[in-house]
Amino acid sequence: MSRPGILSRILLLATAVASIAVVVAGLVSLPLIRSNAQAIAADDLSRLADLTASSLRVDREGRYVVPQRVGSVLLAEGVTAYVVSTGATDLPAGVDDADVAAVTAGESVQRTADTVDGTVLIAGRAYEPGTGVILVQSASVAGSSAGDILVRLVIALFIGLAIAVIIAVVASVRIITPLRRAADAAHRLGSGDRNVHVNPEGPAEIADIAEALNQLSAALAVSEGRQREFLLSVSHELRTPITSVRGYAEALADGLVAPEDVPRTGAVVAAETQRLDRLVSDLLDLARLRADNFTVSPVEVDARSLLTEAAGVWADRCERVDVRLVTEMSAQTVPVLADPLRLRQIIDNLAENALRLVPTGGVIVFAVRAEDRWGVIEVRDSGPGLSAADLDVAFEPGILHERYRGIRQVGTGLGLALVGRLSQEMAGFAQAGVAPEGGAAFTVRVPRSGANPTNG
Repeated sequence: MSRPGILSRILLLATAVASIAVVVAGLVSLPLIRSNAQAIAADDLSRLADLTASSLRVDREGRYVVPQRVGSVLLAEGVTAYVVSTGATDLPAGVDDADVAAVTAGESVQRTADTVDGTVLIAGRAYEPGTGVILVQSASVAGSSAGDILVRLVIALFIGLAIAVIIAVVASVRIITPLRRAADAAHRLGSGDRNVHVNPEGPAEIADIAEALNQLSAALAVSEGRQREFLLSVSHELRTPITSVRGYAEALADGLVAPEDVPRTGAVVAAETQRLDRLVSDLLDLARLRADNFTVSPVEVDARSLLTEAAGVWADRCERVDVRLVTEMSAQTVPVLADPLRLRQIIDNLAENALRLVPTGGVIVFAVRAEDRWGVIEVRDSGPGLSAADLDVAFEPGILHERYRGIRQVGTGLGLALVGRLSQEMAGFAQAGVAPEGGAAFTVRVPRSGANPTNG
């Protein structure tokens, strides 16, 4: 089902508004025009009465006559003149005894009267004592000028209507053209074209749409570029352990591994499969987070005890690679409202990231403290650290991997991405910074139990 376009709607609206204006103007103007025309006609008739009374003469036969010029004017205006005297009874329609008495007494008369043939205008003037002149004119004759004025008014209004329609068409085209270009750009974006640019034109609101589409196009291009880089980095990370597992498996199958090396080979295969499992688990966790079906069950938990437990596990791993683990624990418990499983997952991911980068003889710091309304967990290291440009994108998957691939040992960025998303899911937030030890510092804040924090 096709919908009416803007052009047809604007034309319909302009026509309706102009038509209503024509009707209203006609209804308002008609009585005013008629009243004004009748008032002008009454004034004209009054002047004709003055002229007729002043020019009236008695001929040799005793008849009252007016000059031919005056008679022509009376005839042209449809005016009938009557000479009346005191006590006259044979009066024209609309004229009454009061009119006769007034003019014969030297007074002037000017009024309207209703007759069987319609409304008439009456004007009377005294001629001489006991005699007067009364002029009678049909109001329809006087209103003919009103009709002419009304016709001209209607013509002018319809001309205005036509002009309004033309202006509506021009305005509609100016509005529709950039809108159609914006719609075409949106369709191209929907079909996958990211090389889309719309020139902002037309009214401010439509220009804003064009600018928004340009921003959307740029944002989509950046987002899809990041996704491609992320997939490439993940593919690279997955391919490495898969290649290693396949190589050792083929060597075992072909009998190329000496019996005494089988335990070591098995340990390598197990370690690589654990690495694969961790990568796949992180991918699944990110997918669940973005699908909004990731389960987070906040309960009251002591962040200090949780970090102490994690430190006991990571101390052994740090010792095996000659890295010192230092803990900075709060003197008191730090009760927070968080999911203990997800909070431990955050700690492990931050520790894994730090251990990957810290050189031999370096240090990793686990710290926990209460800060205002937050419970704060911090993991710092003495590794290469992050630049100022890295801090804002540290929790975006794949960006740091792409920046430092081939420069230093990096992961896929999945772990840090999970830290950021999990912190938000628990009504907290994560921040990246510079550690006093010279490396990176990752700080996670979650609400303290019973507090009502606001992100800051």
